[in-house]
Amino acid sequence: MFDAFVTGLFLVFEWPAIGFLMLGVFIGMWLGAVPGLGGIIGLVLLLPFTYGMDPVPAFALLLGMFAVTTTSDTIASVLLGVPGTAASQATILDGFPLAQQGKAARAFGAAFTVSAFGGVFGALILAVSLPLVLPIILSFNSPELFMLGVLGLAMVGSLSGGSILKGLAVACLGILMSTVGYAETIAIPRFYFGTDYLIDKLPLIPVVLGLFAIPEVMELAIRNTSISRIPQDQTDDGGMLEGIKDAFRHWWLATRCAAIGTYVGMLPGLGAAIVDWIAYGHAVQSAKDKSKFGQGDIRGVIAPEAANNATKGGSLVPTVAFGIPGSLGTAILLGALLIQGLKPGPDMLTTELHITFSMVWAIVVANVAVAILLMFWSKQVAKVAFVPGHLLVPGVILFVFMGAWLGGASLGDWISCITMGILGFIMKRGGWPRPPLILALILGSIMENAFQISMGAHDGAHWLYNRPIVLIIFALIIITIFLAAKGITKNKKVAHKEGEATVLGEGSERNPMISFPFSILLFVVFISAIFESQGWPSSVKEFPVTAAIPGACLVFIAMFKDGQGYLATLKEHGSLLVAWTHTAEKVLLKRASAFFAYLVGMLLVMLVVGQKVALPLFIALYLIRWGNYNWRAAAGYAVGGYVILVGFYDQIMHLFWHPAWIQSWLPDLLPTWLPPWLLF
Repeated sequence: MFDAFVTGLFLVFEWPAIGFLMLGVFIGMWLGAVPGLGGIIGLVLLLPFTYGMDPVPAFALLLGMFAVTTTSDTIASVLLGVPGTAASQATILDGFPLAQQGKAARAFGAAFTVSAFGGVFGALILAVSLPLVLPIILSFNSPELFMLGVLGLAMVGSLSGGSILKGLAVACLGILMSTVGYAETIAIPRFYFGTDYLIDKLPLIPVVLGLFAIPEVMELAIRNTSISRIPQDQTDDGGMLEGIKDAFRHWWLATRCAAIGTYVGMLPGLGAAIVDWIAYGHAVQSAKDKSKFGQGDIRGVIAPEAANNATKGGSLVPTVAFGIPGSLGTAILLGALLIQGLKPGPDMLTTELHITFSMVWAIVVANVAVAILLMFWSKQVAKVAFVPGHLLVPGVILFVFMGAWLGGASLGDWISCITMGILGFIMKRGGWPRPPLILALILGSIMENAFQISMGAHDGAHWLYNRPIVLIIFALIIITIFLAAKGITKNKKVAHKEGEATVLGEGSERNPMISFPFSILLFVVFISAIFESQGWPSSVKEFPVTAAIPGACLVFIAMFKDGQGYLATLKEHGSLLVAWTHTAEKVLLKRASAFFAYLVGMLLVMLVVGQKVALPLFIALYLIRWGNYNWRAAAGYAVGGYVILVGFYDQIMHLFWHPAWIQSWLPDLLPTWLPPWLLF
């Protein structure tokens, strides 16, 4: 085994493997940093280039790219409050507040340090424990995977914001949204409202970008501020070196979370989706002082970033050992294995063990390389936090909407993105946490599949009480909720004594005039879903009802507290009109409505002239009308956006574009020397 371990290391550093590895690292840095792209798209783009390559260089290219996206995705999570990839969802809870405090460089220093450590630690621990973990993986069947998903939802629901009821209710909403489209067992569509777009599930990328990106970008536009609320010359204790020191101060937390990432990442289907939340939950529950989490606690960056990088090594185990991909990314890597003529199974742990270890070493080298590169560049990247907001908004909107378009190249993707942007604004202003919804949407179909298999294989719900691992996970769920409730109660008491706001961070705002009507709407949604599902077969309705009933109960309880706040607000202001006017001014509803009108207008213009014209036009109009920039600056920015659309998305990615109205007649009027792809 040791010989194979050393041979794998030398294979990675041989030419051309090391060259392809570094090429993959550079590509992965870009794909991870741009919201909506990520490692999956990178694997799809690079996979065709591996045909005819030797196995080691091929996997050096693929893993070099794939491994580093969970490092560079920190850039969007910290600077924009937008998950660069699904693996960086938990990072935004404390990373974005740090950027708002002018400490983005500190967050980057800590994140990149523990990312490199997590990637190396995970890969090496994986190499050492490879023979030992196989029985553990085999013991996780459908019941255990379902309960692990519930544990992940319990963690994120109870740790987001100041209300466990709202967090868990939003998780139930996400589960319900994941059931849109065809059922897992029978080809019967659910909750699709007669539209073909929704019949094949609600796409994840437009939902994530709309829910997180648009509200944060809109905040920059409305308030005309930079990401940092503090001028650059007034920041203190926020440099890159301080972040590196933070990583070493909390080395034991980073080590524990890297171990969590390695072993949870081995679980097929669930590991990569929940590991950052499990690590974040562990950081909160193991901390003596929990009061700063969600407000810019550096430990809230260290924990998920150490874990999500360690996951990449762990997820290779079920892929190479059993041919069971742990995620969509490893499913593509499984295809690459087959292309190279390698058969997943015992051979990869015996005769081909040196190839397996070369993959492990590729992850190690890639993580170290990207951490060093980003350390050099992140000081400049962190300056983005101090750039005027009006200069950031148009560029971010371009990448957000093109990221949404990558999901399915459908008009519905843009409509979903805008709709989820409105929902995200309401949830943010109403104090309803958004992370539980996204995690539930990711896990929903996986959990339903595990749930149905468990119900069928064990003749009902007997597996809930006769499987030891299920009972252990159930106990962890109860402990998680109990400790979270205890921590929230303690923080509220401390804040009340000190005369401060009760809770800060995601789901912290208190606007009963928004929250109470939204809770009523959610209650109606859950009840309607229960009635709608009654005509379906048992296997089709079981899972939606399993989510809708507890969701309705949780929302019903939350309604009472929101109702009290609603009545108190009415009493304070004397009338509904005055109270609503005050709330609208507080949340800047008028300007927010104008911003959404711009986005809807861009969508309508796109139908007429196409995306390659509509997006640059939005950039120019925004800078002139909202930013008060002159036409030269606006035109230059718009031209830059056009070059990205045509050069990258069209000529490199070869995207399908929505057919515009003018496309039906304008090409006949254009000169023959002008390529149509410049406009359509």
